[in-house]
Amino acid sequence: MTVTLADVAARARVSPATVSRVLNGNYPVASSTRERVLRAVDDLDYVLNGPASSLAAATSDLVGILVNDIADPFFGIMAGAAQSEIGGPGDGSGRGGGEKLAVVCNTGGSPERELTYLTLLQRQRAAAVVLTGGALEDPAHQAAMAVKLSKLADAGTRIIFCGRPPLPDSDAVVASLAFDNRGGARRLTEHLIALGHRRIGYVAGPLERTTTRHRLEGHREAMKAAGLYGDEESVTVHGPYDRSSGYDATLELLRREPEVTAVVAANDTVALGACAAVRDRGLRIPEDVSVAGFDDLPFSVDAVPALTTVRLPLFEAGARAGRLAMGKETPPVGGVATIEAELMERGSTAAPAR
Repeated sequence: MTVTLADVAARARVSPATVSRVLNGNYPVASSTRERVLRAVDDLDYVLNGPASSLAAATSDLVGILVNDIADPFFGIMAGAAQSEIGGPGDGSGRGGGEKLAVVCNTGGSPERELTYLTLLQRQRAAAVVLTGGALEDPAHQAAMAVKLSKLADAGTRIIFCGRPPLPDSDAVVASLAFDNRGGARRLTEHLIALGHRRIGYVAGPLERTTTRHRLEGHREAMKAAGLYGDEESVTVHGPYDRSSGYDATLELLRREPEVTAVVAANDTVALGACAAVRDRGLRIPEDVSVAGFDDLPFSVDAVPALTTVRLPLFEAGARAGRLAMGKETPPVGGVATIEAELMERGSTAAPAR
């Protein structure tokens, strides 16, 4: 026999309205009453009717987390941290009343799929949406995103950017947690210049991504400030954020510019490919060519030699995004927070030997 809300109310010796308030978490209830209701929910194994609840309220218990590639630790760490905050207290009871179901949506970097997922989440009356990683710098896509996010916000969905700069001309986003990619890249290149490197190759990410542009701008700012900025295009190769791209691009850099003494990679995964390419050319790291990455992904410290990189607090940013999505944390002033990057100097960089 199906257990009803009235059954729970009778068991807890409260009104059905009180049970509803406890389960929806939208009205203050005395802690003793709340505990009595939750105990009755457990005893009777009552399951809240999600669709009916979402029709009565503005939104459902669903939260969408959009990532480019869940297999990439950069996105996996942020998504996992956000989910830990969205899913409730993590005690396994599932009885807190304010828990949400976090669904990770893997876009594969496709702008069309990004918009499709947002449409599906809108149809499901998602309580919140967290969009992670850099944005596509395409005016048509940005305009479509602004329209879609505005519709979501109007329906009561909280929209959070994590690791993504604010969307131009849009006030639909509750908070944008933007990494200081430009500043981190500048400090990384300054580190190499201080070691004595003058010819530095750069393996960049896809041209159309904000993360790519900001990191490349920071690198070139440091080169220009040191009087080393010249034909930078000859020592810059673009490609996807993956290992094979790092390998192929580094071989191309070494072919173009045999005098390169350091390679800066778009991220740590690309840096692994760069390291393999350097070794396959019969060169040593860092004695012949220094290699540096970005993000400080978990494997970077275990590379041989350990990878000099820029640490982004991915877990902390993801957890904060989850709290903002749940309304557990006050949004930053102006809706935008810049998250600092930290240089991690390790064994893969050293003064050039030639």
